[in-house]
Amino acid sequence: MILNTTYFNKEHKQLLQDLVGPPFSFIEAFKMKGVGSKRMIIEDVSPNLNKFMNKVSDVNYANIELRKNGILILINKGLQNYTWAIPYYQLVIYKTNGSSIHAQGKFIHFRNSTTFKENKKFFDKMLDEKIKYDEQYNFQNI
Repeated sequence: MILNTTYFNKEHKQLLQDLVGPPFSFIEAFKMKGVGSKRMIIEDVSPNLNKFMNKVSDVNYANIELRKNGILILINKGLQNYTWAIPYYQLVIYKTNGSSIHAQGKFIHFRNSTTFKENKKFFDKMLDEKIKYDEQYNFQNI
């Protein structure tokens, strides 16, 4: 689900909490050494995400925020902000010359640049959180 979050909206806040859980508390975020990524350069997106990208030959940026049950990808388009909410059970990550995040029939590919390399620890943290979430529903031992 992609929402226009340029301006505060109580309904959007509630939708995001229902879909990906509440944000981490200050203490939890401090213990995790942060829950947000540095901004990364978007190299490519799926055709159904093109309308959220800059039309001119401008660089597109995005950040990722961890939530308890998923992630938020925050996309900047000029002066507007869009938030793509992805629950962990829909999240698929590919490591191919950068990183590619797939969910809900859409994808976003981040360029392999210095800002992406600085986020290596963040991606490791995100994968650990996804594994923790998936372990709640481990049915192999039944």
